[in-house]
Amino acid sequence: MEDATAEREAAWNTLQELSRPRDLRDERAVIVEIRAGTGGEESALFAADLYRMYAMFAENQGFALEPLFENETELGGFKEISFLVNGDGAWSKFRFESGVHRVQRVPETESGGRIHTSAATVAVLPEADPVQIDIRPEDLKIDTYRSSGAGGQHINKTESAIRITHLPTGLVVECQDERSQYKNKDKAMRVLRSRLLEQKQSEQQSAIASDRQAQVGSGDRSERIRTYNFPQGRVTDHRIGLTLYQLPAVLNGGLEPLVDALLTADRTKQLATE
Repeated sequence: MEDATAEREAAWNTLQELSRPRDLRDERAVIVEIRAGTGGEESALFAADLYRMYAMFAENQGFALEPLFENETELGGFKEISFLVNGDGAWSKFRFESGVHRVQRVPETESGGRIHTSAATVAVLPEADPVQIDIRPEDLKIDTYRSSGAGGQHINKTESAIRITHLPTGLVVECQDERSQYKNKDKAMRVLRSRLLEQKQSEQQSAIASDRQAQVGSGDRSERIRTYNFPQGRVTDHRIGLTLYQLPAVLNGGLEPLVDALLTADRTKQLATE
């Protein structure tokens, strides 16, 4: 009886999932942007930890990761880093990562052993379809410059890096990962379209408060969503009140328990509003 009850519950959950309309954003690439926040160099090092965590998680899920832009510090942290995640279902796996991620730990540069609190912001954008966003050439200011960072002599001698400014909104996108100026421009335009789409959708959502209630958290980048506490070895997701004492596993790409719990909470809220 116990086995049959469990099987029936699992089948019912599967049926509910299959009956929901498929999110078309799951068919597109996902753009992830990580920026160091409060905490100076420690925040930049934490941004690097988050990038490593997402890279390993993407690999575990069978997704392909494609770097876009990075601004590395001398100690190996990142002031900013962005990348593409390609794979069917990437949006559903990454969409709840937008927000402020907080870390509590003793920095390597701290001689007194005091615990510091730092933060980094994560933005997750589904790649926009070109037909969704109309960008006029006259609204763009395109600059080229020499890439910085590792890459040998070539990367220092050619102006292959691209900076695109969208004049009406002031949005600025940079890309320097590719050696080809054309490829960097193409990637930068993909990011720009996605940012403009996010801006457009945010404006629409702010006018419809009820739509925001159907989400797990607002998705606002200013909202603290998760804390990584090293002394206690725990990770807490504040949106659903879930605490896991599995910090090393999570930082090594084991995000599945958090992602599954967030998806379950999201489904529960959506069913309650239907």
